[in-house]
Amino acid sequence: MSLNQLQLSLQFGRFPEAATHRELLSRSKVTRWIRHALAVDAEITVRIVDAEEGQRLNREFRKKDYATNVLTFDYQQEPTAMADLVLCAPVVEREAQEQNKSLEEHYAHLLVHGTLHAQGWDHETSDEDAEEMESYETDIMQELGFADPYAKD
Repeated sequence: MSLNQLQLSLQFGRFPEAATHRELLSRSKVTRWIRHALAVDAEITVRIVDAEEGQRLNREFRKKDYATNVLTFDYQQEPTAMADLVLCAPVVEREAQEQNKSLEEHYAHLLVHGTLHAQGWDHETSDEDAEEMESYETDIMQELGFADPYAKD
């Protein structure tokens, strides 16, 4: 299987637990996870932030005053996808615990999810679109060696 090319910038905000997340999210892992979700070559910045920055960005850009797990800012979809993916470390950590998943597995899923958004996938347009996106995410995650992220316990 031939994977598309990725230019990755991996950034970590300044927060107390940043070192733990940096250790878990090696450049090679993040690159591998994102490349498996790419249908075109891409330039993507991934930024891991604290709850304060995550909430501020969600409030400013989506008018929702809470920190969410992943925000996708897509600037171009073709011929090269260009996007920023912002993941809120405390939210990702909390959700992983609530869903009985490893932190690594949940990060992989959210990076795949955000990368699909960067290429125009949208689960909020219809139930059919949501089902199609979830199915594709599941295929990608299983290809990467992870379980179905939407499986019910």
